[in-house]
Amino acid sequence: MQPGGNRSFRDLRPKAENNPPKITFPCDYPVKVVGDAAADFAAAVCDVVKRHEPDFNAAGIKVIDSRNGRFQSVRLSIRATGEAQLQALFDDLKATGRVHMVV
Repeated sequence: MQPGGNRSFRDLRPKAENNPPKITFPCDYPVKVVGDAAADFAAAVCDVVKRHEPDFNAAGIKVIDSRNGRFQSVRLSIRATGEAQLQALFDDLKATGRVHMVV
């Protein structure tokens, strides 16, 4: 034991790469958008998504309410063409002021 009663532990988890995993574009890319529950939240999300993926089909979205009904998550998939497209989509979703998180 070290002075003060603190133990020294080794981190046995595998070391993560400094680079995120590479994505091969174009690809189908799942997106989850979380925001405050509202009747028009999914439609607002779809409007933003259509600006970045004109062929987006909203028929495949899933809207899931939180346990207490305060939040909604909108799950969808887009045809991603590149990192710039994804970053612009994420930025525009957050800029609505209605989105808390984009995953």
